[in-house]
Amino acid sequence: MNVDQSQIERGYAVADVYFNQENGLRPLANRSEEDRLTFFSRYEQILLENSGLAVSLDLAKEIWRLAMAVPKDFVAFEDTLPALELLKSQGYRMGILSNLRRDMGQLCQQLGISGYLDFCINSAEAGAEKPHAPIFLAALDRVSVAPEEAVHVGDQYHSDVLGARGVGMYPVLIDRGGWQADVNDCPKISSLSDLTALLEGAPESLR
Repeated sequence: MNVDQSQIERGYAVADVYFNQENGLRPLANRSEEDRLTFFSRYEQILLENSGLAVSLDLAKEIWRLAMAVPKDFVAFEDTLPALELLKSQGYRMGILSNLRRDMGQLCQQLGISGYLDFCINSAEAGAEKPHAPIFLAALDRVSVAPEEAVHVGDQYHSDVLGARGVGMYPVLIDRGGWQADVNDCPKISSLSDLTALLEGAPESLR
């Protein structure tokens, strides 16, 4: 099986939409091990189909199992640290909201971004996952600001944009690959380095 990087990137973009929509309806943490395997098999199938490879659900399941056996971890995008450093120098208070059920403080430390952040909140701590309100409200409470004073940047329309808008925050969609051309009801950026210019025109630029 052979695909090129751009095809895989598109596959991930489409599969991640499925992931976030399904996880918002019924969090993976609340599913049985068998249900999670079925979910990720379908996720892998969607990923490969949108990368130019049609595979059966059974084959997708085996590929998922192989993929999970490969050691991996998170790395920051190249634009992350410079953007956070600039925003911090301009006086913005920043934090991370994540549906990952792991120690976010430790992960942020590992990525070298913890020094720029005022908080890290995961879904386990908030008691709810994006797009549900409690995790966004927890962030507002952590820095004592009103929703209309806050901007949430995320790469998923359903969980990030709709979730933030639902509590009155300004949503910004980061679309690094340009795969979400159909989204036209919120500001979009292709890199975190575009965020500073967008914020300079706030609040008009965020509407």
